[in-house]
Formats: sequence, structure tokens, C-alpha cells
Amino acid sequence: MNHQDYFGKLCSTRWDAIIVGGGAAGLWAAGTAAHLGKKVLVLEKNNKAGVKILMSGGTRCNITHHCDSRKIADAFGKQGRVLLSVLQRLSPSDVVREFEAEGVATKVEATGKVFPVSDRAIDVRDAVVRRLVRYGAELVCGCAVDSVTAASGLQGFEVTASVQGQAIQLVCKTVLITTGGLSYSGCGTTGDGYGWVQQMGHSITPLKPALTPLTSPDSAVHELSGLTLEDVLVRADVFSVNQTKSQKLERRESRGGFLWTHKGCSGPTCMNVSRCFSDRSPEDRLELVVDLLPDSTQQELEDWIAQETRQSNRALSTVLGNRIPKRLASSILDKIGASYDPHLAELPKSIRIKMIENLKQHRIAISGTLGYPKAEVTAGGVEVGEVNFQDMQSRIQPGLFLAGEILDLDGPIGGFNFQAAWSTGHTAGLHLG
Repeated sequence: MNHQDYFGKLCSTRWDAIIVGGGAAGLWAAGTAAHLGKKVLVLEKNNKAGVKILMSGGTRCNITHHCDSRKIADAFGKQGRVLLSVLQRLSPSDVVREFEAEGVATKVEATGKVFPVSDRAIDVRDAVVRRLVRYGAELVCGCAVDSVTAASGLQGFEVTASVQGQAIQLVCKTVLITTGGLSYSGCGTTGDGYGWVQQMGHSITPLKPALTPLTSPDSAVHELSGLTLEDVLVRADVFSVNQTKSQKLERRESRGGFLWTHKGCSGPTCMNVSRCFSDRSPEDRLELVVDLLPDSTQQELEDWIAQETRQSNRALSTVLGNRIPKRLASSILDKIGASYDPHLAELPKSIRIKMIENLKQHRIAISGTLGYPKAEVTAGGVEVGEVNFQDMQSRIQPGLFLAGEILDLDGPIGGFNFQAAWSTGHTAGLHLG
């Protein structure tokens, strides 16, 4: 069949469902709906499906998290309550089982992250594509959708698009929008879906990048570039400052790995709290507070220094170097005015107090984030109260379904966001057509 005839067939078919967006949620939904006998068409504007799947996890793809459904929902905060119903239909263990059935063996890492044994994200992408093709869904890549509208005068929807330079117009009973957000703009995510659903009456909560590295104006931070810590507790503090007082606007915590970079800091902890620092007013004061030794209390550190002083008279940098990397120890000594590196016996009380304070509350000035190009998810999106999570159908426009990152749901690093995409996509797929 030549291209002209193929496009003609696409346009003449009245599809049970058209899915706009061939990412995690859309690809999974297509397989689920087609398995139920629905006539399904997936439109993806990139030349290949699942680009974000291919890029995620350092091209390894963190499929889900090794935990129960309640922990997945809790990870999304108060918004996560809406996920409980979709997680009942497709839990983390269900996802693992489905991928295993598609020939993708999985493994659980120490952090609880679930990856393919092959460490190849392409195996994950190929599995969900193989699943939808096997059940008879149609996938068209390189197809840019221009508009999605409720059809006038009849039930259903009209979708206009262009593929290989040719304009096409399609009709369907139901439509599922899984176009993602604005994150990883290199994947082609441009937020098209927000405009379409707004035209159909939906509200979009404020959008901002999340799970993105942080920037700092502090040269001392940049000098530590490349240094990593495996276990710290970070707290994001945002203050609104005026002439009379400073008011705390937001606080968020995360524990885990930390990385200093030539622009600021990154790693799971920093990225998990990054949404606090996105799109802030220039007048706001942004600060990251890092507990470098979260398993030790301040009193325990006081006792440790006292014991070290009794047992030896080593230089302070040497003692600190037993608990934290030497580069970081030197940086802290500079910060607290002890670059002369006193020995323990001559350690002034003021320096000891400042040192322990910096170990428990190491403060880093933050100027912002690296934004959407480096963001793994978009915070904000379609107001979740406007969607029925029993079937992922709009409460405003019958026949319109929504799943994945376009919704106002963003979770931490660790496979949580992929799980939300698989589960919302699966639930939508059960009810399309």
C-alpha cells in the first residue's frame, strides 16, 4: 500500500480511540485498549516512539519502584491520593510482571529502583511497542497533531495532523491525550496538549520544571564540582523577603545521594526538591540546607570531637576527613574561618560550634534551576479534580481521556513517575472506545 492509500485509510476509518502522544502512558494505553478489541490509533510527532523512555535513567529506564501501591501514591504527596484507584488496576508488581512476560527481565537495585537486567531502555520501549502491535493497535510516528476538538453535530472527536508534509483529518469516538508536559524539551515536548484541553474547558495549574539540577552563585560550591555523597538529608527553604520581615514560603526535604556540579548541585536529593526553586521571584531568598551526617545527632558530633581531642592532637582537617571527603572538609574550614587548620587541642570553641553547625546544616545559596531542558518531569498540569481517576475520563468533556505527565502529578526520582504513567495509561485504555 502506498503512502497516499495508507493515509486515506487512516482518514476513512472511524477509530474507537485516537491516542495523541506515543510516550509511556500512551503506548501502554494503546496495548490495553487494543487487547480489549478496540480499534486504536496512536499518533506520535517524533520519528520514533517513547523518546523519553529511551533517555530516562541514563538510557537504562527506571521502570518502577519496588514497593506497594500505597508507597507510590504517598510519594506524590496530597495529590497522590487520586492514584490509588489506578494503582489497584496496575500496581508496581503488575508492571514488572507485564514486562517479564514481554521478555524484559528486571532487577531491583539497593535504592528500590527497578531496571531491566540488560540496563537498556530500548528494551523497555520496544516491549510496550511490541505489546500494542501484537494486539492490533496502529502506531504512526512523525505525525504532528495540530488540533483536537469535540466534533460538532455528532458524538466523538476530530483530530487534524500532518505527516510527511500531508494534512490529514481523523475522526474517533474517544480521544486520549498523553502528550506529556514541557520537561526534557529535547524529546519534542512542547506542551501542545495543554492548549487543546483548555479549549475543551479544562484548568491548567501553574507549570514549572521539576526533578532538575540546581544552580548556585557560590564559587565555593563550584569548586567542589564532581564530588559526590551517598547519603545526606537536604532541605529546600524558600523565603519571601521584604523590608520588614522574611516569610517562609515553602519547605521540602529529601534524603539520598548528592552531587556538586560546576553550576551548583544535583543528584536525587537536589532534584527531588528542585520544584521549590523553579520560577521564583528575584526577591525570594533560596537556600539548600544539607545535613551531611544525617545518622548523627548534634550531641553525638559534640561527643565525637571531645573524644578525638582526648585521644589525639591531630589537625582538624584530618579528623573531619574521617567523616566527610577531604575536599569538602577543606571547604568547610574556609567557610568557618579555620583555613589555618588548627589542631584539636587548640580548637577554639567558636570554631567547634561553627564546624558542627556546618556538618548538620551546611547552607548553600541557590539561584534557581537548569529548567525544562534538564527537568525529568513537569510540575503542574491538568487539575486532577477535573478527571475521574476511575476511568481517566474528563469530568468536563465526555469521551476525552487524560493520562501521564499532562496531569498535575509529579513524584520523586525512583520510578514513581513512570509507574503513574503506566497506571493512568492502563486505566484509560480499559475504558476507551
